[in-house]
Amino acid sequence: MQHPADRAGPGAARLAEAASRLSSSPSFFVFCLCLVVAVFAVHIVEVGVRWQLFAGDCMTAVTLLLLALLKNSELRAERAVQRKLDAIAAAMPEAQEGPPGKAYDDLRSAIRPEDEI
Repeated sequence: MQHPADRAGPGAARLAEAASRLSSSPSFFVFCLCLVVAVFAVHIVEVGVRWQLFAGDCMTAVTLLLLALLKNSELRAERAVQRKLDAIAAAMPEAQEGPPGKAYDDLRSAIRPEDEI
């Protein structure tokens, strides 16, 4: 069974990374803050139920998007940590046996793989 972080292609990984960076930016925070203020204003002004439902749907969509991005980031971070641990576990016995080999190269490539995306 393939790890969830390995299932998507490189294009999906880049898209997820870009979305993750956008969602952690100050401009996205300001957008979310404006959305919350707008929902609050819609309820205070007591506009029609249709607008209140629309505002609530917008909040739900943003919440779902952020949840998906959070889970994706969590899976990528988990995969990066596991790759580093596997490389360390393989390189330790090799280091005791003699000159660096394949496990050492794997360990070097496992350092900061999340920056490659």
